[in-house]
Amino acid sequence: MGNEIAGELQMPAARRWPTQSRSRERVERILAAASALIAEAGSDAMRMSDLAERAEVSIGSLYQYFPDRSAVIRTLAERYNAQGRECIEEGLAGVSDIPGLKKAFSELVDTYYGMFLAEPVMRDIWSGTQADKLLRDIDLADSRANGALLAEVLTRLRPDADPGELAHSAFLVMHLGEATMRLAISVDRAEGDALVEAYKRMALREFEG
Repeated sequence: MGNEIAGELQMPAARRWPTQSRSRERVERILAAASALIAEAGSDAMRMSDLAERAEVSIGSLYQYFPDRSAVIRTLAERYNAQGRECIEEGLAGVSDIPGLKKAFSELVDTYYGMFLAEPVMRDIWSGTQADKLLRDIDLADSRANGALLAEVLTRLRPDADPGELAHSAFLVMHLGEATMRLAISVDRAEGDALVEAYKRMALREFEG
């Protein structure tokens, strides 16, 4: 049931997802324009009329694909989640023991934190997660999906442990990781770095069981 819900929430937020090449290119142009506008002035300042102008599409065409600004932002959020999940899958793919898991996970946290620091659009979107229920739902589904990836590895490396407990721990580790990133980018850099390091120490201890 949880995986079904997560799958539903990962569907694109656009009103109409295009199948033709020209339409897909138009949507990509809209999303690129949205990223540029958010990077310049933040998502709160982005207006649909400005987005249509920047993307060089009519306002009618814009609304065909995205019913409102929130749908654009959710689609960008889902894309960042997909990128993050791909990194996790690649990072955990070759893990064969607990020390290897600790090393891989630590590197993944550093990579993810680097993405937050380097991407103003990503920072803007996830800074507003708590104010948007649909973004919170997407965030929760992402935590479940990432937790499932981690739980799969933990179950393989700790076959004697209870699978249900490992699944809960992995879900919590991943969700707390995303919360840590949001907290880290809301304080000064030195404190943010320290918070991320503290999170890594906590998470790595959990892997020992």
